[in-house]
Amino acid sequence: MRAALAAVLLAAALALPVAARAEAPFAVAVETRAIASFRIGSTETRFGALEFAGGFEMRAAERVFGQLSALRFLSPGRDFVGVADHGYWFFGTVTRDSDGAPTGVSGFTMQAIADERGAAIAAKRRADAEGLDVEGGVATVAFEREARVWEYALDPAGMGAPLRDLDFVVPRHELRSNQGLETVARAPQSGPLAGARVVVAERSVDENGDIFAAVVEGPLKGVFKVRRSDGFDVTDGVFLPQGDLILLERRFSLVSGVAMRLRRIAGGAISPGALVDGEILMQADLSCRIDNMEGLDAWTRADGATVLSLISDDNQSFLQRTLYLEFVMRQ
Repeated sequence: MRAALAAVLLAAALALPVAARAEAPFAVAVETRAIASFRIGSTETRFGALEFAGGFEMRAAERVFGQLSALRFLSPGRDFVGVADHGYWFFGTVTRDSDGAPTGVSGFTMQAIADERGAAIAAKRRADAEGLDVEGGVATVAFEREARVWEYALDPAGMGAPLRDLDFVVPRHELRSNQGLETVARAPQSGPLAGARVVVAERSVDENGDIFAAVVEGPLKGVFKVRRSDGFDVTDGVFLPQGDLILLERRFSLVSGVAMRLRRIAGGAISPGALVDGEILMQADLSCRIDNMEGLDAWTRADGATVLSLISDDNQSFLQRTLYLEFVMRQ
C-alpha cells in the first residue's frame, strides 16, 4: 500500500510542469542598412520641431529577433537596453561615423524576461513587455496584457527574477486587453514630480475617450488622463531633463495606413485628476520611413543638443521592418 502511494505521488510530481530557467544571454548577428533620408525621395531634414539626424534598418536571422517595444540608453546615444513584447530583454551599442551619425549596432544580445520564479515567461499574455525605465541599476518594466509593473536588477550578463511588483494606481478594470500599460517613464528629480515614475496606457480610455495614466509614487501619486485625439494611441514616453513629457503615438487606418507623431506634455500639468494635452512636435505617415513606431528615449549629445531616439516593432512580420531613427530637438 505504502509503495503504491509512493508511486502515485511520484507520478503526480513528474506530471507537474517544471519551470525552465530563463536562458543566459545569447549573441544576435544584426545586419543594418542606413537610412539617409526620412522623407522618401527627399533630402529634407526638418520636420516640425525636429531635425532628422540619421537612422538604420535592422535585420537578423535569429528567430526571436524583433518585436522591439521599448529602449533606454545606459550611456548617451551609445549603450542601450530594451524589452521586446514577446518576452525578451535586448542589449547592444549604437555605432557611429566620424560625424556622430548612427550607422548600426554592435554587441547585440537577447535573453528571456524572467517571472517570479526566475523562469522564462512563456505565455504571451504575461510576456507582453511594452514600457521600460532604467535608473540606479534598476529596470522597471510595464507589461500590457496581464497588467503589472515589475522592477528588475539591471545585469546585462544575466537578468534574474523581478525584485518587486509596483502599484500602477490605474484601476485594473479600466485597462483594456492589449490596449493597457504601454509606457513607464521617470520624471526628473528636480521637478514637481520629484523623480516619480509615470505610466500611460495605450488606448484604455474613460467615458470621454481620454487615456488613463498615473503617477505611481511620490507626493503627486494618483490617476490623471491624457487627451486622445485624431485616432492616435500612446506607444511610449520619456521625460526631458527640464521636466516635460514626450509621448510617442501611433495611428493605424485601413484607408490611410500607419502614422506616428510626437507630442510634448508640460511636466507641470501632470497631477492627480488632471487632463493633459500638448503641442505636436512632429507627425509623419508612410511618405516617410516609418513603421510601427513603439520605443522612444531622449538623451543629451556632447554639444548639448537633445536627441530623440525611436525604434519600431516589426511584429516579426515580413511586411514590417525594425527601424532605429534619431531626431534632434530644435525648439
